[in-house]
Amino acid sequence: MHTFGPMTRADALESWNAFLPRVQAYANARNHVEVAHHNVSRLSAAIGFRLLLEDEIIEQTLALHSLPAVEKWLQEVCWRRYWKGWLELRPSVWTHWRQRVTLLRRTLPAETLTRVEAVAAGESGVACMDAMARELTETGYLHNHARMWWASFWIHVERLPWELGADFFFRHLLDADPASNTLSWRWVAGLQTPGKTYLVRLSNIEKYAPHYLADNTAGTDRIADSVVMAVAVEETVAVQKQALPIYATSLSETKDRTGLWLHPDDLTPELGPLASIAPVSIAACISDHVYHEIYNLSSQRMVSLHTVLSDGLARASTHFGCTSVSVTVNNPVQGICDWAVEHELEEIVAFAPLVGPIHDMLPRLTQQLGLLCIRLTLVRRESDDNAFSFASAGFFPFWQKMSRHLSQSRLA
Repeated sequence: MHTFGPMTRADALESWNAFLPRVQAYANARNHVEVAHHNVSRLSAAIGFRLLLEDEIIEQTLALHSLPAVEKWLQEVCWRRYWKGWLELRPSVWTHWRQRVTLLRRTLPAETLTRVEAVAAGESGVACMDAMARELTETGYLHNHARMWWASFWIHVERLPWELGADFFFRHLLDADPASNTLSWRWVAGLQTPGKTYLVRLSNIEKYAPHYLADNTAGTDRIADSVVMAVAVEETVAVQKQALPIYATSLSETKDRTGLWLHPDDLTPELGPLASIAPVSIAACISDHVYHEIYNLSSQRMVSLHTVLSDGLARASTHFGCTSVSVTVNNPVQGICDWAVEHELEEIVAFAPLVGPIHDMLPRLTQQLGLLCIRLTLVRRESDDNAFSFASAGFFPFWQKMSRHLSQSRLA
């Protein structure tokens, strides 16, 4: 069975260059779930970690094709940016989801939690759904169509809390990010777009992924088209929009001793607004303790995180011409502070973390660095700033603004 990580930027570029000639065919092929998934790019993890930039993909795609000819492909490239921007404007949705995961695991009846574990382990009794669950845990990947089917099965057939299904995906998917994962599950549940629920259909699987049914059709009566009915999922958070956080999109020259902090939200500092800085040291900090104790990430996810961080550090060290260090500690805030003190830093520069695990530690990190009289300067890519500002409502209003922006940028 094909595996989908861990990756390096070199791996990602090789995969992208192989897929680029096929982007025009993507629209017609994308919904068909093949065994090795050759009809989709399989670049989601690389893009999620920013080993490969959306800007690179968009620019190279439009260098070969008109926008209408590859619109569906570019929409899919931009979906994750849309989700990220939507969550940047509504961070309470992420915070509340994490709180709900903890609460549900503590308060649900034992028989419900037993069923949660059985379905996640591929022991629901519906063979095609169990095959998808096993594929996810074995490879760290599922085709997007299969993700929607399985999430719908979890919510509307098994009638289990969507929050725990989203947690299962977050722990195992190599491309899982807080925005895409959380908001996609909310969409299937009927929360993200009120009144619009996604229901799994056996006829859909028969048409687009018959290999899941080839060897075993046990339990398919439970997902027959006429049987699956939407569950009314209760909204448990007041979704309130706030102003988009403001970050600089460029940096001024400084003579202060500066360190570059790398984190998994963006691992290509050699391209973009940080490319010309002159750090005296570079660090990436990862806490196996935090990721295991708080998020319970799978071993594949942990290997992936270590791999992409090591790759990012190696490239950054070469580009900036200074030493880099991987800080592995239980307390990541303390680890970054200790690194800063050891190198007598006056300023730490980093890409602004997005809503999620790295962002959650910013208040404590800012406070601790302030006590040490060390500035933390966060920068956002200008293209992210633009895209996030378009994400105030649904995807299609976002895409209207985004496609117009891409067309104008291409003409310029």
